[in-house]
Amino acid sequence: MQKLSILVVEDDALARKNLKTHLIDHDVEFAQDVPSARLKIEAGKHDICFIDLQLGRDDVASGLELIPVASSKGVYSVVMSGHHSEKVVERAYTLGCNDFYAKGNERSNVSAVLGRYIGRQRGGDEDRIFSERFITQDPATRASIASALKYAASDLPVLILGPSGTGKTSLARLIHDQSGRVGEFVAINCSAYTEDLLEAELFGYRKGAFTGAADGRKGKLLQADGGTLFLDEIGSMSLKMQTKLLKAIEEKSFYPVGSDAPERSDFRVISATLEDLQRLIKAGSLRFDFFQRIHGLTIQLAPLSRRSGDVMPLIASFIKGGRRLSFTPEAKELLLRRDWPGNVRELKKLVELLMAGPEGRVTPETLRGLFATALAEEGRASFVTEDQYRFALRNGLNEAVNLFIDSVVARNRGENGGGIRSVLVDLKISSRILYASLKRLKRQLSEGSVP
Repeated sequence: MQKLSILVVEDDALARKNLKTHLIDHDVEFAQDVPSARLKIEAGKHDICFIDLQLGRDDVASGLELIPVASSKGVYSVVMSGHHSEKVVERAYTLGCNDFYAKGNERSNVSAVLGRYIGRQRGGDEDRIFSERFITQDPATRASIASALKYAASDLPVLILGPSGTGKTSLARLIHDQSGRVGEFVAINCSAYTEDLLEAELFGYRKGAFTGAADGRKGKLLQADGGTLFLDEIGSMSLKMQTKLLKAIEEKSFYPVGSDAPERSDFRVISATLEDLQRLIKAGSLRFDFFQRIHGLTIQLAPLSRRSGDVMPLIASFIKGGRRLSFTPEAKELLLRRDWPGNVRELKKLVELLMAGPEGRVTPETLRGLFATALAEEGRASFVTEDQYRFALRNGLNEAVNLFIDSVVARNRGENGGGIRSVLVDLKISSRILYASLKRLKRQLSEGSVP
């Protein structure tokens, strides 16, 4: 979080000490009465002014007269008071205060105030944001994103909806960057993992948690401590994982796989999906309480076909700093009329192909020859990492071995009640391996018979 210059107008020594504790990372100056506070505000060097409403014993609203002074200097004014009747609150905002909170929970209130201030400062440069960070000229899209960025500094969960390739990950990263959170932006595509692998990726695991876990590994939840956890394709998550993740989100604590010791992580959740979540809830594949937890603020991104005015600005951004291209009027018209089934991601791939091509002059014939290739590249599945492959392979082999053992046990059970020895002879394995597999299969086996 950026360092701010803050003036605290407070006549109570204990309250001043308390506020200083919560503003330790900023430059803080104090004033104890209206005259001295007025002089400090008029010096014009402060970003924020925290104003106690009651300065002195007699006048319960003496601090109000400082609000217009702060406003005239462009200072963000925050009123704090134990007297917060509706009339007083209305009066403060009428005079121009930016924030008002009731005394008593300074840690939470001060943090929220600072977050709103920083979000307001960063959200003010919309032209730069929509020309550099999330390129769009579409009024509805700009309005939706601008509204969302006002909540960037809060802990409110965000749900981003829209077709594949519309920029959901880019928007999630933008919200994180505007949030002021000091931790990392950690993204994970939930659809790219099996249930067991997703659990290990999110929660991490301890050494020896499963076969092949030679070392422990930190999960995404812990990696996102103090930052943002971006859950892409959240609709593909199993009910079991939804239950586990819901608990972790609510309690900010979780257990890595194979561990009895909980880990804590203060992460903010942003989710995204192209699926109809209401349909998934009705179908029973999405828990309603999980949906309630992840959709505090919802943003809908339109497909590129509905914002054709973004096509040429996006192309300009993709070729910025590289090879220049020239588009014939007919080529531009073809680009603007295209449905773009792969959305922005498809357009970016098309530009990459054009940049690598032999001609700098782009005609309709050039585009038609590349459309299919760009869309095919856009739809190609991402490669899994080596760790993901090993984990999935190990679990798949274990499952195959367990099923084979189960079938042999079942066959021996049907052949005159064959016992443990006949099973071991057929399998050619040790009794230790057999019992370990039966335990995983929740089977029992006695010396005299097969279950």
